[in-house]
Amino acid sequence: MDTVKNLRLLLVCLIFLVVGCNKAKVDGEVAAITIDYQESLDIFSNPERGFIHNLDVHSEGEGLNTLTLTSLKNEYVSMIMRMYYIEDFKDKLLSAKELSLISTDMQKLRQAGIKCVMRFAYTDFIGGTDAPLTIISQHLDQLQPIFEENEDVIAFVQAGFIGAWGEWHSSSNGLATTDNERKVLNKLLSVLPSQILVQVRTPGAKQQIFSTTVPIDAGIAYTSDNRARVGYHNDCFLSGGTDYGTYLNILADKEYISKEALYVPTGGETCPPVEGGYPDCQTSKTEMKLLKWTYLNLDWYKPMLDLWRNSGCFSEFQRLLGYRLVLVNAKLPQKAVLNQDYKVEMTITNKGFAPLYNYKNTNLVFKNRNSGEIYSVKIPVDLRDCKPNGTLNISNNISLAGIPQGDYDLYLSITDQSDKLKNKIEYSIQLANLNCWDKNSGMNNLKHMATIAAN
Repeated sequence: MDTVKNLRLLLVCLIFLVVGCNKAKVDGEVAAITIDYQESLDIFSNPERGFIHNLDVHSEGEGLNTLTLTSLKNEYVSMIMRMYYIEDFKDKLLSAKELSLISTDMQKLRQAGIKCVMRFAYTDFIGGTDAPLTIISQHLDQLQPIFEENEDVIAFVQAGFIGAWGEWHSSSNGLATTDNERKVLNKLLSVLPSQILVQVRTPGAKQQIFSTTVPIDAGIAYTSDNRARVGYHNDCFLSGGTDYGTYLNILADKEYISKEALYVPTGGETCPPVEGGYPDCQTSKTEMKLLKWTYLNLDWYKPMLDLWRNSGCFSEFQRLLGYRLVLVNAKLPQKAVLNQDYKVEMTITNKGFAPLYNYKNTNLVFKNRNSGEIYSVKIPVDLRDCKPNGTLNISNNISLAGIPQGDYDLYLSITDQSDKLKNKIEYSIQLANLNCWDKNSGMNNLKHMATIAAN
């Protein structure tokens, strides 16, 4: 009997030992911690969003000043509106000097860490003359190599060319018709790299050109379909009523833009109000939020901008124009096995008025605590999917192949997709979190250490 009891006791001990060993092994494999991050209300610049400055230049005029561009960072400006008035070339090809001016401007933008919204026009007043369609087409053919060479620093291109200020009205050549606007837009889209988005002046213009009032959706977003590449610039934003003819059916047109702006950009400038006086801060914010404004001109209309400054909401708009990505939390393993996968789980929210419109590279970066060596692994995620007031959940297993054993601090790096810019800090995205941005590396510190070991 004692022998049987002893055997039973031994069996029970063995069971507990096996279960205990298995539990320890499982815990070791999945050991991860969840880190909660605090949101920052700081004002800072990020690429392709925010308040911008308008810098005009006339035919063969003075190029951009690099020092002036660099100083814009003091205003949290990361983008300019570059208006090229080519009034001297209404009946001939662009000169070599004009083409050199544009190319050199692009080099200066890159040097200064700035991007541009670009537009071309032949006159800057109503009653002025524009160019015939054949000349516009020839000019676009001349500009194609410049577009291709400098797509990295061109945030968006406005359709331009037709009429006063290139705003698609008052054309001396009768170009402000749907048929001619379609020809100009299609030609522009054909000479631009497919990743560059274009803006037209009104929603009605786009609807007529593409013969549909149905807004684009996720089904064609970010594709080479021409409809998916066209957004809007409203150059009389918040002026009241139809915004100087921007809208035909005000409520329907705004709803249309609101849906499309999940995928294509809206921006522009304010105007002297024509109905109801100046809008207050709340009205302005409601409109920006509805229409998903990503940038706004600081140079026009100044009384409106001064009103926001005096009313205390200008700084809020500095924060919220465009995207504002906030890291909510991350679940990251503390230990990993050499050359195996590493599971990354994160939640990001967007507190801004608009989403990102240009694709970015998102990488998990391992920085060795002893050697300082950096190893970057791409996370297969598209941050454009993080819509305003929405969240994006990231859950991926990424390969650690090629990363040696050691202790690593982890960072999230969000960089430009262009090889020319991906290593330039000025074009990296800062998350709106407290004490996470590393200004020296252009990366976001995840406040986590992971150890990679042989097993």
